[in-house]
Amino acid sequence: MAFAMVTTALQQSPTIDEPVYVATAEVLTQQHSLRYNPEHPPLGKLVMAVGLAFDDAKLDPAYPGTQTALGRHLLYETGNNPFRLMLLARVPIIVLTLLFGLVVLGFARDLAGRWAGLVALALYAFSPDVIAHGSLATLDVPAAGLLLTTFWMLWRSRLRPRLYLPLAGLALGAALATRMSALPAVPVVLVLALLSPFLIGKPGAWWRNLGWRIVGALGVGVIAVAVVWVVYLAVDPRMRWTTPANLPHPGGLKGLAVDLLPLPKAYRDGILIQFKFEARSFNGFLLGRAYRGSPWYYLPVALLIKTPLGMLALWVAGTITMLVKPALRIATLYLLLPASVLMLVAMTGSRDYGTRYVIFMPIFLAVVAGTVMLIRLRFAWAGVAALTAFVAVSSMLTFPYYLPYSNEAFGGTSKTHLNLHDANVDWGQDLARLGIRLRDKYPNETVWLVYKGSGVPGYYGIQGKNPLGVPIDDVHGLLVVSDSRVALAKGRLKQLIDSSTEIDNVGYSMRIYRR
Repeated sequence: MAFAMVTTALQQSPTIDEPVYVATAEVLTQQHSLRYNPEHPPLGKLVMAVGLAFDDAKLDPAYPGTQTALGRHLLYETGNNPFRLMLLARVPIIVLTLLFGLVVLGFARDLAGRWAGLVALALYAFSPDVIAHGSLATLDVPAAGLLLTTFWMLWRSRLRPRLYLPLAGLALGAALATRMSALPAVPVVLVLALLSPFLIGKPGAWWRNLGWRIVGALGVGVIAVAVVWVVYLAVDPRMRWTTPANLPHPGGLKGLAVDLLPLPKAYRDGILIQFKFEARSFNGFLLGRAYRGSPWYYLPVALLIKTPLGMLALWVAGTITMLVKPALRIATLYLLLPASVLMLVAMTGSRDYGTRYVIFMPIFLAVVAGTVMLIRLRFAWAGVAALTAFVAVSSMLTFPYYLPYSNEAFGGTSKTHLNLHDANVDWGQDLARLGIRLRDKYPNETVWLVYKGSGVPGYYGIQGKNPLGVPIDDVHGLLVVSDSRVALAKGRLKQLIDSSTEIDNVGYSMRIYRR
């Protein structure tokens, strides 16, 4: 897993979101300002800053642009080395992703023994989605891994509450300080904290036991809130924050809930920015059909496409095992319940941009799948070994193109662009590979480029012209189009693609046509 992630991190150019996070990390540490990227809390970006500390990156403190422009400015306009900066920002996330593998191992071992831990770890380590997003300077895997750590600590607190309840609070606070998508897990965490027997001395009356349980649950919440405050104060002890102009307030119960959160104003305004995004309508693409809006079934279908078949089978088998085995039923509250709650909330989102929004599924369900080792049917272990090996082979065959992976039932990685778009297949990650391909295979040819991403083509030696700004008959030579643009193509771009011949692809995320 480490080899796959480091290789991917070395080869991929910045994805769409990464420059924003990396530039914000520099602002957080150099200027101690929260003004950029407030819709995401600072902790994940501070983790990236640990790697960035090994480079003296130049950044104009008076730069007036947006956060997107700031990312481009940092990487391409100030003399910094974007390859080095991106690698330094990605390495801490890679290390975190590997450490979360140990959480998967430990949780599954606690539930069903060492062989269960090994199966769970294997599924985690070979998950194409986890490898893909764990090798990027983004927030999805860190937040999901911290949530799994929270529920593992809660599970352990059933035997040693005084030790593990505070650790659960720390992990929950870290998750909340990394990504606001962790908020729906808070009620589940607090309810499960009540199940931990927080007793002092000998058992007493039921009301006294309940009282200590409530104290324990409140303690978890207080610790989590304190962690969020500490993170924000670490960035700016003076908490200089100005609410963005024209930021709408939803009012009603939703607005009241945000106002009552005992969290920094910058955090609460970040939630309102997320609400503003969710109130909009976005373009989507699923199973070859472009649409406007967000069908509820998008994420389940996308997961079905992008999860290895052997992994899907073991998820189902593990779920059945946990429901059938009496000793494991209580554990469903710590794995299946939070995963289900987070999944249902994610399905209501308006941005159908990728399975990264539910990256917690392969992480949580790896632990669930490990419990199949408790099945005592004859040769069951052989079936588990075969399915795990199938997952490993499917994952290794897509190396090093993990972002556009899809399973064999949907045609494999080379066909993902026919079913999905954006971060599922093309997140702007292959600009560097495109530059190499054009130099090696198509030297001195005229290039027309329609690229979706945050990279600067010229930096990678790509002198691409815009085919959408000239008459169609003037477009001759190579037409290069990002798959996300192909998926949603209409009008002039669709005419150009339909009247051209596809001759090549780069990283399974960009099409090269001859015209």
